[in-house]
Amino acid sequence: MNLKLLILGILMTSMSSIPQAAQKVAGGKKILIAYFSYSGNTRAVAQEIQKNLGADRADIFEITPVKKYPSEYNAVVDQAKREINAKFKPPLKEKVADISQYDTIIVGSPSWWATIAPPVSTFLSSYSLEGTTIALFITHEGSGLGVAAADVKKLCPKSPILEGLAIRGSSAKNASTSVNSWLKKIRLLE
Repeated sequence: MNLKLLILGILMTSMSSIPQAAQKVAGGKKILIAYFSYSGNTRAVAQEIQKNLGADRADIFEITPVKKYPSEYNAVVDQAKREINAKFKPPLKEKVADISQYDTIIVGSPSWWATIAPPVSTFLSSYSLEGTTIALFITHEGSGLGVAAADVKKLCPKSPILEGLAIRGSSAKNASTSVNSWLKKIRLLE
């Protein structure tokens, strides 16, 4: 009898220390985290999302344009403005082999002129995403989500769009609490 209680106690203690990453993903859905990152902030948040959901439930894909953006800040700002105004969709280096395996796509982008970066527009326009649930997260330095969610809805009119998450770029590496709360709020994590 004492042995059974000891084993039960050990099991209960070890279960209480299960990390957040091992929490159950709501609905058992397969999730893709697709992101474009210019400075590394969006990548940090994407990795935190995958950590919370668990790598066994959420694949990660970096959206990479064929031609890199300039490293000089003002040059990239000017180029982004021109591309957004022209609705330019730059070609990407790679595509997701089988997008149909995902029920939900979490899309990440830096906020460029209060919307998603052009490579993210290319990504969303490259697939038939009808019926695929989309969740958006944005890294920014003051614009929040801006019009990004509305622009994603225009690109994916037949996809349910979940409430988005805006993370200040300067806080991207410390966003675990915000990411976890958001994933629970949009019911991707129980």
